[in-house]
Amino acid sequence: MSFAQLPTLGSGIAFRMPFAKPLLDSPRIADFLEITADHFMDLSHERDRLLHRLMEHYTIIPHGLNLSLGSAEGLNTRYLSQLADVVDLVRPPWWSEHISFTKAGGVEIGHLSPVPFNNAGMKALCDNISSAREVIQRPLILENITYTMRFPWSDIEEAKFLAELLERTDCGLLLDVTNLYINSVNHGYSAVRFLEQLPVERVVQLHYVGVENCEGRLIDNHSSATPESVWSLMREVFQRFPIKGSILERDAKFPEFASLLAEVSRCRKIALEAGRWN
Repeated sequence: MSFAQLPTLGSGIAFRMPFAKPLLDSPRIADFLEITADHFMDLSHERDRLLHRLMEHYTIIPHGLNLSLGSAEGLNTRYLSQLADVVDLVRPPWWSEHISFTKAGGVEIGHLSPVPFNNAGMKALCDNISSAREVIQRPLILENITYTMRFPWSDIEEAKFLAELLERTDCGLLLDVTNLYINSVNHGYSAVRFLEQLPVERVVQLHYVGVENCEGRLIDNHSSATPESVWSLMREVFQRFPIKGSILERDAKFPEFASLLAEVSRCRKIALEAGRWN
């Protein structure tokens, strides 16, 4: 598909329940919202009402956690059906999931695990993405994740693996700038060189958040302010790619909402300086 035809959404925030009141009290306080799709499956009356109220004021992008696109055993069809129900209800311009697996041997792992960057990993992803797209017929964008170690059986460079995956599946990229920064530091590679290998037209959306240094290694804690190193990399990203939207993620240690909005505004300013949004 032509990702250039997707709408520009701007600078938004990942919805969390503590944000409900300020987001509804001041409609359009953010440009758009991303919801964790898993939180809106099997809706209670209260959660259904909340979602419809949010939909009145914001474009909403569903973001899946447990589709497990990298599982060699295939997809959980019940979960896929539930995810499809959320996407059908929200009717977003696109939806997103992770380049990862969360299930192996029928066991739910409980976290996002990296797919090996080799032909077997590529085949599992391509097969599962094809199955998912038969059910959810809206544009899909895929998110890069962090990983603590490089598998010895990974024989394709990560950026080249992602570029080929996007081309073979006709998907876009949800580029998590924080995850890219963390991996580049932890594994000693150039984040800029990584960006140079991505297909420009397929980088659709961004994620960003803070980092934590844990015994000499960086982790994406989703519980602190975005550091200057990530802001600097984000400027590079906006200079290179026609980004359609960016999302600030925050899952713990919530500060005053105004400080989160300041980060959202800073991202918007970076995009404007790069000539990306009006």
